[in-house]
Amino acid sequence: MIDELLINTTISVVIPCYKEKTHVLDVLKKIPGYVNYIYCIDDGCPDETGKYIEENYNDSRVKAIFHDKNMGVGAAMITGYEAALNDGSEIIVKIDGDGQMDPELISKFIYPIINGNSDYTKGNRFFNMETISTMPKVRLLGNAVLSFMNKLSTGYWHLFDPNNGYTAIHSGVLNLLPFNKIHKGYFFESDMLFRLNIVRAVVTDIPMNSLYGNESSHLIIGKAFFIFSTNHIKNFLKRLVYNYFIRDFSIASIEFVFGPSMIIFGVFFGANKWIEGAQAFEEATAGTVMLAALPVIIGLQLTLSALSFDIQNAPRTPLHPLLD
Repeated sequence: MIDELLINTTISVVIPCYKEKTHVLDVLKKIPGYVNYIYCIDDGCPDETGKYIEENYNDSRVKAIFHDKNMGVGAAMITGYEAALNDGSEIIVKIDGDGQMDPELISKFIYPIINGNSDYTKGNRFFNMETISTMPKVRLLGNAVLSFMNKLSTGYWHLFDPNNGYTAIHSGVLNLLPFNKIHKGYFFESDMLFRLNIVRAVVTDIPMNSLYGNESSHLIIGKAFFIFSTNHIKNFLKRLVYNYFIRDFSIASIEFVFGPSMIIFGVFFGANKWIEGAQAFEEATAGTVMLAALPVIIGLQLTLSALSFDIQNAPRTPLHPLLD
């Protein structure tokens, strides 16, 4: 039985499509009837996924939108978001067309938003430990590294699977985000979390399983790691400046300045004295060792204290009920 809340809410699903002919029709067939609009964004797809959908799937809810050239998953999502907003959607869900995300879970992503408990929901593939064994080991390792970097740059430390692309967002919060600044490529999901933290939106993990079949990834690992790393560093620095020096100023602001500075001073001072001593065949005095070690110890404590504050500073009050 379909909940009345779902029936009375205008819901859209956006599916970025790039070489998804093999699985996309099966995905569309599984999308529940309470969804009002379905946007399939053909992102300059060489196998014409959008045209394939138009010719082989008859559903008045489905609309194929075409990019003249491949612009990236982020650009495809922004096109879909804009179309959903123009049609008056209240909640917009993102799923992929490769069959790894079960459309029957859409209601689980929507309920926390409808109930006013969250502004943005995203999948967590690591909730059920028994299903992790089905995940390819390369993805498991890569996700672990990128997840920590994502936590650091976005400020959502409680999210365990930040790179998951199964998401839902309230239109009121989506309208607050700068579409022209959001990353257009595979860094889209991470950049969305960064932008959501800036507006202080509440994000909730939704337990889910992923199905890994014979689908292939369009991600080039080496290139992606470089892009993700540099963008995470940029977002981390921007978030610190905005949240701790422009929007607010607290003891954590001071700790974020002096902690890393003291560590850097101690390391360089100690290294310089060690080199000088080695060249002169002299042992460092106790005072010199203390001058090098003490700033590192104090700096480490300040940095850990600042990070602890940052972890506790995650948004907790849903934003979209205040916008209505």
